[in-house]
Amino acid sequence: MKITGLLLFMLFFQAIALPDLSAQTAKKYALNNLEGEEIHLSNIWGENLTVLDFWASWCKPCMKAIPELIKLSDEFAERGVNFIGINEDSPRNSSKVKPLAFSLGINYPILLDSDQEMMNDLLVNLLPTLLIFNKKGGLF
Repeated sequence: MKITGLLLFMLFFQAIALPDLSAQTAKKYALNNLEGEEIHLSNIWGENLTVLDFWASWCKPCMKAIPELIKLSDEFAERGVNFIGINEDSPRNSSKVKPLAFSLGINYPILLDSDQEMMNDLLVNLLPTLLIFNKKGGLF
């Protein structure tokens, strides 16, 4: 429960720190998944909400948050909420991401943003960062 409270606090703090990005949409992005297939975010967008988790393998707070995100993903999946992990490891470290995701038991899609284009476009400047979008792509 402490971790869930911490995650909600971090999310609230990030929402305050971000400029108004409500007009910007994350659905336009196409990133590779762990199998190397290009995935358009619009194809895996949640029916009601989409939670993007920006993380990296070297980020200790990210590693602590992932088990709680897995629980939240399981809990809210039936309510039309999709969780998507956006990994920010460099191309040099990308081979570590798939085994790490498997060992952590991540059950939601993981997409690779190894050039940090999506991260930069959405003004994400620290990890972990959670962004919640409505079904039209507007940022809460």
